[in-house]
Amino acid sequence: MASYSYNRLLLLLLSGLLVINISGAEDAFSPKSYDSATLNRSSFPSGFLFGTASSSYQYEGAANVDGRGPSMWDIYTHRYPEKIADGSNGDIACDSYHKYKEDVAIMKEMGLDAYRFSISWSRILPKGKISGGVNKKGVEYYNNLINELLAHGIQPYVTLFHWDLPRALEDEYGGFLSPRIVDDFRDYVGVCFKEFGDRVKHWITLNEPFIFSTGGYAQGMSAPGRCSEWQLLNCTGGNSATEPYLVAHYELLAHAAAVKLYKEKYQASQKGKIGITLVSHWFEAYSNATHNRNAALRALDFMLGWFLDPIVYGNYPHSMRSLVGARLPKFTKEQSAMLKGSFDFLGLNYYTTNYARYVRQSNSVNASYLTDAHANLSTERHGIPIGPQAASSWLFVYPKGIWNLLQYVKYKYGNPLIYITENGISEFNNSTLPLEQQLADPMRIDYYYRHLWYLQRAIKDGSNVKGYFAWSLLDNFEWNSGYTVRFGINYVDYKNGQKRYPKSSSLWFRSFLKK
Repeated sequence: MASYSYNRLLLLLLSGLLVINISGAEDAFSPKSYDSATLNRSSFPSGFLFGTASSSYQYEGAANVDGRGPSMWDIYTHRYPEKIADGSNGDIACDSYHKYKEDVAIMKEMGLDAYRFSISWSRILPKGKISGGVNKKGVEYYNNLINELLAHGIQPYVTLFHWDLPRALEDEYGGFLSPRIVDDFRDYVGVCFKEFGDRVKHWITLNEPFIFSTGGYAQGMSAPGRCSEWQLLNCTGGNSATEPYLVAHYELLAHAAAVKLYKEKYQASQKGKIGITLVSHWFEAYSNATHNRNAALRALDFMLGWFLDPIVYGNYPHSMRSLVGARLPKFTKEQSAMLKGSFDFLGLNYYTTNYARYVRQSNSVNASYLTDAHANLSTERHGIPIGPQAASSWLFVYPKGIWNLLQYVKYKYGNPLIYITENGISEFNNSTLPLEQQLADPMRIDYYYRHLWYLQRAIKDGSNVKGYFAWSLLDNFEWNSGYTVRFGINYVDYKNGQKRYPKSSSLWFRSFLKK
């Protein structure tokens, strides 16, 4: 399938095949209220998977237990606690390292089909490299978790890298700023394929490479906290004009190397599938003006197309090559060929929608990823929010965006096999309230209901989606927000041994899945 031009996409938008509702309001196309009689598991195709998602640093804890080496997030949270909203870290988190059997029992009780979790690179290779030794205790932990899941009829979907790079590699050569990361990543995933691939049938190479490259190297709000000093305070050095693009480039090459290894050495015998998880907002044009519609398409290119174009078409989007110029690394012919088609499925994370408006850049503005798209992103229009705001400052509820995004991917990228690998909403951690009040989360139920409604509509409209993973099974360490917000459908009492309690949304999911 040939890549669509902006004019072709604009034609789709204007003809209504890709709907942009510039008012941001609900319309007749949307569900009005949640009703288990009209939307439940049977509303989805036979074999459709429902699961929840997690990540190692946010869940496991046991930071210094059984030979695990430090990751860049361990160093970041301890060295710069002021960058975390409550000065916290993931040293204990949900303590899933010790409570995994309890967590699997919760999933079983809810009726979930699958569990997406990530492997901690530094728990397997404490020094980041095979030459530094394989940690047998780390291998044992993941073997135990996988076996426990399978014993309860729950399929493991395993993410190989969810941002927690071993500190040793960051210290030695700057991690993903260096091409050396590609070989080390390939060696690490090779250990995982060898140790776990007889039972793991779905592998995800990278989680949200967009957030890793922009949050850590353009905005300075995630590990390792690099950005340009003229832009943001408290940066740890860096250059947001070049580093995000360099990191993303090596992420893509590492992904391609991992896929090549799996397909050549393991896939035939293990009979699994491998893909990547990307995140994208949907972007509504601020107005019907052509320059604002183009800005919305560029915003999609600079968030989603940055990674999806290379693995579908073998190169970066035309808009990025045009606007970023020489700062955007180039793929060799061999690299392009290795990237093209390097996935059996696409993991897609959706949370929210932004307005996009054209911005003409002044010559005096320093080059940066944050301004390269010539698109101003906002969550309100004429003072009216695009939707209700969650506890997280960036998350506004816009359920129709998941339908729009899936339609866009279907038309532009040839309708690939997709799993929604994350979708969820945050609430404030109001731990002073009585527990009963903290367990009541009607906003989360409404969020899931409406997104699932639009998801089943997208499937009926032809999107090739085979599964949905809610973020998240448990409340957890939410990166730079620490424990100030809660994304879990099950409550974690951080003050009393990380005890778990089902929230109203957990009970709702249980009912949804059993009907």
